[in-house]
Amino acid sequence: MKNNREKTVIKTSIISIVSNIVLAGFKVFIGLLANSIAIISDAINNLSDALSSIITIVGTKLAGKAPDKKHPYGYGRIEYMTSLIVSTIVLYAGITAMIESIKKVIHPEKVDFNTITLVILSAGIIVKFLLGIYVKKKGKEVNSDSLVASGSDAFNDAILSISVLLSAIIYMIFNISIESYVGVLLSIFIIKAGLELIKESVDNMLGSRIETSLARSIKKDIAKEKDVRGAFDLILNDYGPDKYLGSVHIEVPDTLTVADIDKISRRITKNISEKYGVILHTIGVYSVNTKDKNIMSVQKEIHDIVFSHKGILQMHGFYIDYVDKTISFDIIIDFKIKNKESLYKEIINEIQEKYQDYNISITLDIDISD
Repeated sequence: MKNNREKTVIKTSIISIVSNIVLAGFKVFIGLLANSIAIISDAINNLSDALSSIITIVGTKLAGKAPDKKHPYGYGRIEYMTSLIVSTIVLYAGITAMIESIKKVIHPEKVDFNTITLVILSAGIIVKFLLGIYVKKKGKEVNSDSLVASGSDAFNDAILSISVLLSAIIYMIFNISIESYVGVLLSIFIIKAGLELIKESVDNMLGSRIETSLARSIKKDIAKEKDVRGAFDLILNDYGPDKYLGSVHIEVPDTLTVADIDKISRRITKNISEKYGVILHTIGVYSVNTKDKNIMSVQKEIHDIVFSHKGILQMHGFYIDYVDKTISFDIIIDFKIKNKESLYKEIINEIQEKYQDYNISITLDIDISD
């Protein structure tokens, strides 16, 4: 599976490289003949795309290295580092194109568009649209953010190339030159794309929130297991595309033995790994009271106290230990609440006042997944 993904990424990237180099060559040629900064800016954009694809190949190869003692989780995150390099190149290309376009605005020069110019630009637009469809499709097939981004970028390039084509047509029909202004517009879009790519790369390197649909699907499947009352605190650490290692807490009846829980944990680990490619190396347990019928009324009273405060997202893992006289559970407070500790202490004090014979133990969890 990993080898197929790598081959697909490399093959698609090579096709993108060849296409962009050929397009860039033609555009540089007609850009110099027509003395058009807009066409040359468009060519620079194609060259940056080709360079981006080369770096994507290098990153994919390096990221595919097998784990070793020094890096037991593998080298998958190298793809995020190469994405950052690609983003910087795109940003640099945009800034360079902007500078040259502004120079042309301040000191305009005569341009010379002709029918050949229109034919080459039109052909380039068609190639870019087809390339965008192909690359994006392959990117989705192998879950490669780099390829999906390249495909989307190809669509954007085609749209920008249309503006260059229109500026050439306007000049040929009305003898009005707007190509330097189109060059400025092109460079703005390139800079914007570069900044967005940099943000995405940095987010991946810092660690982003788990995709909502993935988190909910995993927890839903875990909760389907026999004797599992709920799944919470799902943590997935991203070690590259499709490389997740994590942990989760499950609620189970307090009547189960350690052997029972061990069997449940192993089934969950196996099922989630096979279905999602996610390795859950730790499964924590919350014990659920089953021997006291009055537990629900106590839990509801405490639930009402907790959720009477703004900013509470979730309460789970509720358990009363009648021997040690302890009431324990976890709460999750919204990131928007600035003084979480103050709210946390306030909730503890309110519950402690109502249940003075018990020790109140509340764990403050982080809102790490949906």
